[in-house]
Amino acid sequence: MHFDSKDLTHDQLVHFYRSLLLPRMIEEKMLVLLRQGKISKWFSGIGQEAIAVGVTQALDEDEWILPLHRNLGVFTSRHMPLHKLLMQWQGNQSGYSKGRERSFHFGNAQHHICGMISHLGPQLGIADGIALAHKLRKENKVVVVFTGEGGTSEGDFHEAVNVAAVWDLPVIFVIENNGYALSTPVHEQYRCEALVEKARGYGIDGVKIDGNNILSVYDTIKGVKKYCLENHRPYLVECATFRMRGHEEASGTKYVPQYLFEVWEMKDPIKNFEKFLLSKHVLSQEVMDSIHQDLKDYIDVECTIGFNAKPMMVDTGRELQDVYAPSGVAVQEPVGSVSNHRFIDAIKDGLRQSMQRHDDLILMGQDIAEYGGVFKITEGFLDEFGKERVRNTPLCESAIIGASLGLSLQGFRSMIEMQFADFVTMGFTQIVNNLAKIHYRWGQPANVVIRMPCGAGVGAGPFHSQTNEAWFVHTPGLKVVYPSTPADAKGLLIAAINDPNPVLFFEHKALYRSVSGDVPDGYYETEIGKARHVRSGDDISIITYGQGVIWAEEYAAAHPEISIDILDLRTLLPLDYEAIRAAVSRTGRVLVLHEDTLTGGIGGEVAAWIGEHCFELLDAPVVRCASLDTPVPFNLELENNFLAKSRLPEAVKRLLRY
Repeated sequence: MHFDSKDLTHDQLVHFYRSLLLPRMIEEKMLVLLRQGKISKWFSGIGQEAIAVGVTQALDEDEWILPLHRNLGVFTSRHMPLHKLLMQWQGNQSGYSKGRERSFHFGNAQHHICGMISHLGPQLGIADGIALAHKLRKENKVVVVFTGEGGTSEGDFHEAVNVAAVWDLPVIFVIENNGYALSTPVHEQYRCEALVEKARGYGIDGVKIDGNNILSVYDTIKGVKKYCLENHRPYLVECATFRMRGHEEASGTKYVPQYLFEVWEMKDPIKNFEKFLLSKHVLSQEVMDSIHQDLKDYIDVECTIGFNAKPMMVDTGRELQDVYAPSGVAVQEPVGSVSNHRFIDAIKDGLRQSMQRHDDLILMGQDIAEYGGVFKITEGFLDEFGKERVRNTPLCESAIIGASLGLSLQGFRSMIEMQFADFVTMGFTQIVNNLAKIHYRWGQPANVVIRMPCGAGVGAGPFHSQTNEAWFVHTPGLKVVYPSTPADAKGLLIAAINDPNPVLFFEHKALYRSVSGDVPDGYYETEIGKARHVRSGDDISIITYGQGVIWAEEYAAAHPEISIDILDLRTLLPLDYEAIRAAVSRTGRVLVLHEDTLTGGIGGEVAAWIGEHCFELLDAPVVRCASLDTPVPFNLELENNFLAKSRLPEAVKRLLRY
């Protein structure tokens, strides 16, 4: 193995050696502790240390790194205290994730490290967002994100690299190619000669290097960083390496031919670097032994501290409280004049006023710039706010949602327009696993709004007509908003943009141009999590939201002989249980109405809660009225039959019979 120290001083080489040796010695200690049952799981990076350490040493300490579970050298090179890392690995409340995450599934903004999730690929898009934030602020910084050779098979890899290329983002994508994705060898993973060949497909440059040579890694990343900043481009670096342990300790290594261990043992990144340092008289054996002893003493002291941490104290209230980031901002009430606006114009007004209020608000979506979006909500925004803030995106839903989280790491707000709510499936993992869980996992807000044009009634068929809010109501950490009036659409959208938590904002397409109402002209918020009492009645209460509110009002107007009370939930997560209880108490008969299909719909949750908590107030069983348990049909007659509205009269009669 050839080491080229170039202009590095002896002190720098010694520093590299200590930085390289520390994670190896920690790992060796962890394997002992694992056998002793003091930690529960370990993903070994033995044999791969030169990549994590070399990359981190080549960056400034305030440049973000997004590592994987085999990159202990990133954490130690960023000077994260070992005793606190030990608390993290034990699942102790004093660790970085308060016992809520294991091993390296955590991040820390102070050290500019963003933690992975088990899905691996989604973190790549986050790097795009961080780099975009640097670009918008004209900061001369790069972002480094790690993936394995297996991760390059995931769609998130292709989306993230493509977005970085199209948007000219200074992201360095580092592939740690250790030959196996768990037990799957590379010949079952891809057919190209080298993964770096993929760079050309996205119009960017790349290089394959020896990942076991710390000086090659360091020098390459330094040079690539310079290239990225000077040319405003991303870059792909493939590091050839090998892991000497199993995917994790329990999985073993029986699937790996023995000769590979013999080959790669000769390429050990630490042993070879030691030989180089000794041969160049940078270190003597005595000094090297002294460094070993210093690090051993450090590890022993830190282990003593780490294993004397206070035992876990379970606090249910704190667990629930930490699901959401606190907003800390008082709701701004509407004041001043009002004007009559259509539903779509109210959304546009709320979005425009938010853009005017917040210079850090970035809009992203397909066709939202020059074209103004398929529903023309952002028409004119490009001229008013510029292309940096009103960004057309490639067809890369997952990467763009990931980028929104990256922007949030850097203090930006973002709004993503799903062209249709149906298309959100392409970014599902980012929403339910990254955005939703990140505050609970390590206290990081995700100030992201995803606008969801949804709903049937316009003959658009099964892939442009779903109202899929129930998919997200089940996910703690998300907020789900679904207005039915122009005034609420504007106020709730502004509130969503101001909320530090991820908000799914559902907009029914059929309401865009069919519903009008008085809307305050000024900037105001409608509180998320509070229902609206639409009208009072004595006979039955209809609890609904979105298009269901319009159906309920139309039915009540057509049947004055029935005294109908209507509650508009407006927010589905969190639900306003106090308002639901009040609606039950007003009539004793409840009908839960929604456009979504019946099975698994939000109506089931509302009905169950009423049955459990308001049973003494009921004069009849709770009745649900929902759409058929089928996909949304295209033919208008079939669609009308599908919709809950067609079953509303019978549902009311059934309820009144009790």
